[in-house]
Amino acid sequence: MVAVQRASTKAAQAPIEAKTEIEVKDESIFPVPNFTVKQLLGAIPAECFERSALHSSLYIIQDVILISIFVYGTTFFPAIIEAANLSKFGSKALSFGLWNFYWFWTGLFATGLWVIAHECGHQAFSTSKTVNNAVGWVIHSALGVPYHAWRISHGRHHAATGHLTRDEVFVPRTREQMSYPAFDETKEDVHGLNVTEERQSELVEAINDAPIVVLLSLFAQQLFGWPLYLIRNASGQKSYPKWTNHFQPSSPIFDKRHRNQIIASNVGLGLLFAGLGAWAHYRGFGEVVKYYVVPYLYVNHWLVGIVFIQHTDPLVPHYSNSVWTFPRGALATIDRPCLGWVGTLLLHKITTTHVSHHISSKIPHYNADKATEALKEFLGVHYQSRDGSCLPLCARFLVPDSCRFFPPSHTLISSHPFCLTGNFLVALFTAFRSCRFVDEIPGNDVFFYKDARGVGQMKAKFEGGNVSDSGVDLAGDEKLKTQ
Repeated sequence: MVAVQRASTKAAQAPIEAKTEIEVKDESIFPVPNFTVKQLLGAIPAECFERSALHSSLYIIQDVILISIFVYGTTFFPAIIEAANLSKFGSKALSFGLWNFYWFWTGLFATGLWVIAHECGHQAFSTSKTVNNAVGWVIHSALGVPYHAWRISHGRHHAATGHLTRDEVFVPRTREQMSYPAFDETKEDVHGLNVTEERQSELVEAINDAPIVVLLSLFAQQLFGWPLYLIRNASGQKSYPKWTNHFQPSSPIFDKRHRNQIIASNVGLGLLFAGLGAWAHYRGFGEVVKYYVVPYLYVNHWLVGIVFIQHTDPLVPHYSNSVWTFPRGALATIDRPCLGWVGTLLLHKITTTHVSHHISSKIPHYNADKATEALKEFLGVHYQSRDGSCLPLCARFLVPDSCRFFPPSHTLISSHPFCLTGNFLVALFTAFRSCRFVDEIPGNDVFFYKDARGVGQMKAKFEGGNVSDSGVDLAGDEKLKTQ
């Protein structure tokens, strides 16, 4: 069983105290949270909700300066290669290494800009909606994102996180949707905690779980996942018609009142492509690829991977319509500190404060640490963080443990970027391989992922009734209105 950080339940000094009626002794028990929106928001210090355009803008300046430094640094590559006085092959290898250095870091810095534009979409950049949308539109358009279109669909994701039939991104596929062998109650239980070896073999034979196949599938997700989501709703909600996309104002993702915003998003992309076309015409397509396209692909990789591991995990539940509430959905995510200082400084804490972000998306990232610490104290066992389960890649083969999840005693902490990236890749591979499908079986309202053997790790236990004070019946609103 993977280690999950569960915040201490010390006597809180906050006006509201989190309590659970369930004594969690069995690690396979998931106590279904029963909070109200008022309780969750009340646990966060008031100052965490303060937004400043000036403060937020400093991070844009930081990221732009870093990107500019690295762009300027590439002008020294020819001199460095010439000074090395290597063979033809050695010179090409050195050139490739230098450009990879540029691509990796520039991709990270550009992802940081992406995160700031994401905050604009949540109105967390400043107190002005006009400023937020203007800044977000410029940055996201420059990064190939249809700002308003994605802002709207992403808002729907936040309003229905963890809802099996209404969430918008990385929605679990059921056994039936994947055409896997049907559930057999004589060989497996609903939760996947008791599956016969015979049944495990049958499922593995039907579901190709070979590591090389998983790696290729994961590579395709990281390379093509983001554009395919925008173009054809890949990994999105299955209830949408085929070829649902983020570019047509008539798309079922949007309402009629969104028409002009979707057009504005498309105009932003049109200006980007026009600029790239002019650049290629005057300077050559190869220069565009080296300076823009490859870092763009890195941004896609970080974006898709981060969102994936935050919402795809054997310990993260999804709910049926009958038991879903906004607080339960907001807590159906997991913080991932596996990128260390890279995630904190360069990606603006998007990996480490995702739980607080889902509770209130208007909290700017520079206040998110304080909000997260308060929520840890308040939530107790209901706060989840994959702290210590992301084993550095550079030490992976030094660990004498074949377990798919790595316990804290085997965690080696390193601040080297390579090891931090290894953390991320191991977490990504682990989540991808361990989360293949869920079972939508009558009478079961809380769903956890199962692996290719049909083995799950958690089962839900309720405490009390189904409480929500969201102010709107989101669970019954099949056509969520997002501003």
